Amino acid sequence: MTDVLRRGRASLAFGFFTQGVAFALLVTRIPAIQDRYGVSDALLPAFLAAVPVLAGVGSVLTERLVKRVRPSRVLRWSQPVVLLALLGVGAGERMVELAVALAAFGLAVGALDASMNMLGVSLQLSYGRSIMLGFHAAYSLGGILGASLAWVGAHWELALFVSYLPVVVVLLPAALVGSRWYVDGRAGAASGTAVEKEGQAGGVVFKALLPLCLVMTFAYIGDATVSNWSAKYLQDVLGSSEQTATVPYNVYMVTTLVGRSLGDFGVRRFGAVAVVRGGAVVAAVGFAVVAGAPGAWVGTLGFTLLGLGLCVLVPQTFAAAGRLFPGASDVAVARLNVFNYVGFLIGSPLVGALGDAWSYRGAMLVPMVLVLVTLVYARSFAAQPDRYGGGHERPRTADVGRGSNGL
Repeated sequence: MTDVLRRGRASLAFGFFTQGVAFALLVTRIPAIQDRYGVSDALLPAFLAAVPVLAGVGSVLTERLVKRVRPSRVLRWSQPVVLLALLGVGAGERMVELAVALAAFGLAVGALDASMNMLGVSLQLSYGRSIMLGFHAAYSLGGILGASLAWVGAHWELALFVSYLPVVVVLLPAALVGSRWYVDGRAGAASGTAVEKEGQAGGVVFKALLPLCLVMTFAYIGDATVSNWSAKYLQDVLGSSEQTATVPYNVYMVTTLVGRSLGDFGVRRFGAVAVVRGGAVVAAVGFAVVAGAPGAWVGTLGFTLLGLGLCVLVPQTFAAAGRLFPGASDVAVARLNVFNYVGFLIGSPLVGALGDAWSYRGAMLVPMVLVLVTLVYARSFAAQPDRYGGGHERPRTADVGRGSNGL
């Protein structure tokens, strides 16, 4: 493997890490943001929904932009915008300033998420083995660090700007320097299925991409359920203390990191289909444990299983899109990325509405069923032979893209 690809892999992993830090710093300080700008409880959902909606718009625009500009350039300049927009959230005083900062953050996040995963998919095709989960592990690590920094800021009652400034000062120049080594790979296939050949010749066939879009949506409904409802569920349904109620999400983040760190080895050994099926089953068991938990610590065990199960689905969905459309992977990733935000928008309101109308225990069974539907679409993760390494590696000529420096 060339040094160019190795440097590209390391720099992209740092990009994922930086995004994890930035996003965690925003979402974990929402109460402080609400207090700073005087955003009412009635208006807060509109502000929160605007970010993923605009991110979806950013992802769609990126699909068009990368026809003229390399994804590495989109990533190089969208990441500073995300960090500066985060700083803007902490620096403003009026609600209009918050709206502008969140709008910039949302649009830039959409472009960032799409271009990051485009580069990750093309690098995986160039490597000829599974590396995609490792990038998302770096994102999870960044999320843990960002949440920890947010806790420090809240504990010491630091102003948002004071909390955000050191992070931006460190990460922004580091991200710009690292972006010098981004690699734009364009992997072509010597042979393939009829769907792949059509994708190379005429772009992405949405009918073939649809199963992956559904899996992406279901995965993010599950993730949103954990991030938005785990603390409330433990405290209100399982009777835990406020302090104990913070444990499930922290455990979920840690087990997500562990699962993604080890996941690439699982894909190389057992194949993507087996890993996705295993992840869906483990996640479904996790939701079942949460729904039936007699107490807080059993509920925490369920959220732990959710981290181990859900963590493999999103990275493997992006990777599957790259295998399905090796000649049009950037377009496939951009379209698939929109369903990231669809799941995020649906997940939290869905569980809340079901919890109020029925019960929160029953509400946990809905994402469980949706995750199990992933089993129906598992074969979509093997558009090309899905086993890497260990005697299952595809011919090198079918995998290696034209790696080039992203500058």
